[in-house]
Amino acid sequence: MEITRRDLIKMAGIVAAGAAIGKFENVAEAAKPSIKLSQAPVVGSKNVTGTNYTGSAAKVYFTKKIDAESLIKIYQCVNGEVFGKIGIKLHTGEKNGPNILPRDMVQKFQAQVPNSSIIETNTLYFGDRYTTEGHLETLKVNGWTFCPVDIMDADGYVNFPVSGGKYLKEIAMGKNLANYDSIIVLTHFKGHAMGGFGGSLKNIAIGMASGQLGKVQVHGYKNPEMPPPGPAWFDGTFPLKDELMERMAESGKATCDHFGKRIVFLNVMRRLSVDCDCAGTSAAEPTMKDVGILASTDILAIDQACCDFVWSAHDSGDLKERILSRNGLHQLQAMRNLNMGNTQYELISVD
Repeated sequence: MEITRRDLIKMAGIVAAGAAIGKFENVAEAAKPSIKLSQAPVVGSKNVTGTNYTGSAAKVYFTKKIDAESLIKIYQCVNGEVFGKIGIKLHTGEKNGPNILPRDMVQKFQAQVPNSSIIETNTLYFGDRYTTEGHLETLKVNGWTFCPVDIMDADGYVNFPVSGGKYLKEIAMGKNLANYDSIIVLTHFKGHAMGGFGGSLKNIAIGMASGQLGKVQVHGYKNPEMPPPGPAWFDGTFPLKDELMERMAESGKATCDHFGKRIVFLNVMRRLSVDCDCAGTSAAEPTMKDVGILASTDILAIDQACCDFVWSAHDSGDLKERILSRNGLHQLQAMRNLNMGNTQYELISVD
């Protein structure tokens, strides 16, 4: 059934313009204290992908407050299947990166998750985290010293099978990933020089792959047909584009299939630079206001919802340009093609 502009206003106080890719008012602005936002209309599948869906909808929880208490609160909405040895997949960033998640917020959150560690892998590109030794030093500089940090590929890799992959039949993940019972994917949602945006998919698809093998597989790197890892990969001319998005989805699916219901996703929409935290101190200053924190057990729904927030915001021109110039929305279609989740969602405020 088509949702009219009047219906949108009645259901959630959200105005949908419905032009081009689709513009609608920021859901965060609609979620004011006077409005009890229990369910939002399915703006995502209609306004970003251009396709309407009927049937089931995933649950995506939302708070406009970005602090430790709100992060803990929203996590408790999705953690019913999380148990055992728990890895918190976090982008810990290059040295002194200005946009990485606040350490004090993550510290308070991690303290509420029993038997948990931050998990990371080394990078494919030369930088602060290219080697385990350099990575350990960077962790100290950035303040990730309050709990164990497992650099999962320090001692090699483990192959995870990829079901239904077009490019990958298996993906080399950090060896220690197999030691965990559950995963919390704690993502700083932002732009990305190659993927257009970095959400939950990027955090596990590239962020969990081993630095010297898995990341090569995800990027489809071929020598000498492609430039070596470095600045030429990040200027928008990287040759794979859609194939990269599909490879990312295949890598992410391997992790999601392995953990099943024991993986949950938290996307923090703050410091929304067009650049990833891997850009370090050279990352562009954000031009879009902070939005809030989202949580879901559905990786596609949460990344879809974050893109919808970007498309609804009046100050998101730079980030939208970055996403569109890299055809980043193809990440969503690639996940849908692999049946990784639902583009249709209910947005549920916890404020």
